[in-house]
Amino acid sequence: MISVSLQRREFLGLGVAAGTAAFLAACGVPGGSSGSGATGPLRALFMKQAGYSESDINAMIGAFKAAYPKVPVEATFVAYEALHDKIVTSAAAGKFDVVLIDGQWLTEFATKKMIIDVTSRFKPDWKTTMLPVEEIVRYQDRDYAMPWVVGGKLFYYNKKLLADNGVAETDMKTWDGVLAAARTLKKKGAVKFPFVWSWAQAECVIVDYGSLLAAFGGRWQDDQGKFVFNTGGGVTALEWMKSTIDEGLTDPSSLKYIEDDVKRVLLQGQAAMVLNWDYVASAAKDPQQSKVVGDIVVTTSPIGPSGAGPACTGSSNLAITTGCERVDDAWNFVTFLASPEQQEAHPDNITPIWAGSYSKASVLGDNPELAKAHGEQLKSVTDRPKVNNYNAISQVIQQQIQAALYGQQSPQAALDTAVEKANELATA
Repeated sequence: MISVSLQRREFLGLGVAAGTAAFLAACGVPGGSSGSGATGPLRALFMKQAGYSESDINAMIGAFKAAYPKVPVEATFVAYEALHDKIVTSAAAGKFDVVLIDGQWLTEFATKKMIIDVTSRFKPDWKTTMLPVEEIVRYQDRDYAMPWVVGGKLFYYNKKLLADNGVAETDMKTWDGVLAAARTLKKKGAVKFPFVWSWAQAECVIVDYGSLLAAFGGRWQDDQGKFVFNTGGGVTALEWMKSTIDEGLTDPSSLKYIEDDVKRVLLQGQAAMVLNWDYVASAAKDPQQSKVVGDIVVTTSPIGPSGAGPACTGSSNLAITTGCERVDDAWNFVTFLASPEQQEAHPDNITPIWAGSYSKASVLGDNPELAKAHGEQLKSVTDRPKVNNYNAISQVIQQQIQAALYGQQSPQAALDTAVEKANELATA
């Protein structure tokens, strides 16, 4: 969505605090302080990268402070790559009351009792008023966080580059069509590298590989939970990734890039096709960030040989730590930030978790294409492994994927090593 004018933000702000207060009242959550006797601010840890921008979160916090003047909030922002370890290392000292967690960490944090069970605080009607997102905050049939951001990487392409070189936009519906389009663009010299990806040794390469893994008919684990991505579509997907580098279709800098780098390259007009998160849609329409305003299309992930085009999910949820001494205040805070009113007031980078939001002008007005793509993509998603030792397992897989992409090992050998080590860690 384009950068929103101050006037529109002021318009959306009217009644937001009141509306959110009504939402919290409906949840049975009282206003004001919890009366726990705890002093000092409510301390919250957030990510500064994809998802809600730092300015969006600070605006939400400002609205919360207006509604709850007795509950000061102190926010800390770190890069995604530092977030997990920051949560772990600060847990013993009780440094934070509320933490933003990747959905894949919930099993670990719940098992280690680092976050609290909030099942009794969930309202029954959320099962129908929310999108089907409660599963991402559940562990052993209990809820451990408030859903906040849900979705998968979407597919973006430069329609002008395609049209100028005789490539049909319908080719973007399948990975076969996308690959053929990349070869055409390369042959005609339209762009040096048609593809750019976030394949750095970080979680981003897991997400991209996860989407292709499922599209090519592979899976992370079998029905018994054993890792098996070194067979079938798992190998084919990694071979496909490597082949795009070998053919000169993928920018080799992709092996060092995260999502912000991919966004920058696409919006400079230096790439034609990418996978990335919701927030790119807004930046693509902003002349201060994009040289290709009006040329970028956002749509669902292409369909692969499996007959599906799933996106690897990337949920971010708000959890309350076991060290929190003001649980009622913290619950007020996380439900305020996740309320329909707050999410609808900040739709530029993230689409809401509430089903009813998608009929609102504030959500659809600037970029209905994003809302449509997001809604369609949620019908076809694939998750990353949900295992207790996820972070360590992810790091092993990242290393082996990169070994294959750098040509240090064959895709098969790299995945064999990754699977062997992942299964060892999963049972450790």
